[in-house]
Amino acid sequence: MAAVKVLNSKAEVARAQAALAVNICAARGLQDVLRTNLGPKGTMKMLVSGAGDIKLTKDGNVLLHEMQIQHPTASLIAKVATAQDDITGDGTTSNVLIIGELLKQADLYISEYLMADNGLIRGLVLDHGARHPDMKKRVEDAFILTCNVSLEYEKTEVSSGFFYKTAEEKKKLVKAERKFIEDRVQKIIDLKDKVCAGKGFVVINQKGIDPFSLDTLAKHGIVALRRAKRRNMERLTLACGGMAVNSLEDLDIDCLGHAGLVFEYTLGEEKFTFIEDCVNPRSVTLLIKGPNKHTLTLIKDAIRDGLRAIKNAIEDGCVVPGAGSVEVAIADALVNYKPSVKGRARLGVQAFADALLIIPKVLAQNSGFDLQETLVKVQTEHSESKQLIGIDLNTGKPMVAADAGIWDNYCVKKQLLHSCTVIATNILLVDEIMRAGMTSLRG
Repeated sequence: MAAVKVLNSKAEVARAQAALAVNICAARGLQDVLRTNLGPKGTMKMLVSGAGDIKLTKDGNVLLHEMQIQHPTASLIAKVATAQDDITGDGTTSNVLIIGELLKQADLYISEYLMADNGLIRGLVLDHGARHPDMKKRVEDAFILTCNVSLEYEKTEVSSGFFYKTAEEKKKLVKAERKFIEDRVQKIIDLKDKVCAGKGFVVINQKGIDPFSLDTLAKHGIVALRRAKRRNMERLTLACGGMAVNSLEDLDIDCLGHAGLVFEYTLGEEKFTFIEDCVNPRSVTLLIKGPNKHTLTLIKDAIRDGLRAIKNAIEDGCVVPGAGSVEVAIADALVNYKPSVKGRARLGVQAFADALLIIPKVLAQNSGFDLQETLVKVQTEHSESKQLIGIDLNTGKPMVAADAGIWDNYCVKKQLLHSCTVIATNILLVDEIMRAGMTSLRG
């Protein structure tokens, strides 16, 4: 029997990773406060009471007693540390520092664990598991039935009512309603018995499955997932094959998809169902794990950029060297072209060449190197070798970008040269700025 929890309706609850993160943050916050007090050359803290009394001290025991600590975890650590002083007379600050550092190191290992197993899943990952304790957690060589059929009693869409005279009539009515659902469940069981010879059978339903139906399916060795998200239902048939059915009439093997492995994975309090080893899947999943939402966002953005770069390279049929080498080469070509231009347009050619060099300049500056010295070296190497020379961001020295395997997308560079020129030209043509609105009509 599950434990009974009685909570205030407005209570805030943090579980699993969220609770761990909150507690570690509290411990490290208390550690940061007392860190500078340790040792004979440690600094002192000034405590100001509500009445304005001032106290200077570096004693950890005094600080923990005088500070108003609100966080329950930090308060617990403070009580443990002051107990150390009561027993031994010393070591309060060291106690807090070691507790904070232990949790910090544990957080690193937990983060490494969470970051493991990132990769490509040749199938789908659903963010929920089976709803019956007797259903298998792992099924190999499984047929997949994707459906959008209600397997639970539902209220009618229009207002209606049934009238009965006796309890027997009520029982008959309830039995008839139940039989309607049982017949649907039986059709799934009949299909399973017909096609399965030592193979698994998994039902993934977009609508609900009531406990009675789940129990019946479990007794026949069928794994059932209910209330799957629509986006997953659309991808299931692409990954596993078969087709999504909206009716259980005329079910046959052509309706079924197939997966080499279906298993349930639990992470903290969350359950996930992996559908893997699909044959020639047209929809796959990139699995990303991380210690927090911020890290996941960074990884997601990096993967998106990488996939888009691959897509661009395939569509362009070519790539160009990176590391600022293209901008240096174009700037050099413009400088050589400049003498053939007459009039004021020659100044525009030089301005455009100088503007392009902002890319290698910023690359060098952001890597901690002197931008002028680095740029001169790269331009000199380019002039002497006539190769596309970029900046090695690890050493600041010139390098042949192609030999280092550093490439940029052709379409990206092309779009940059076009859009930047157009926008800059339009802005330069603006000779007056007016703020117009309804306020200008008043009075």
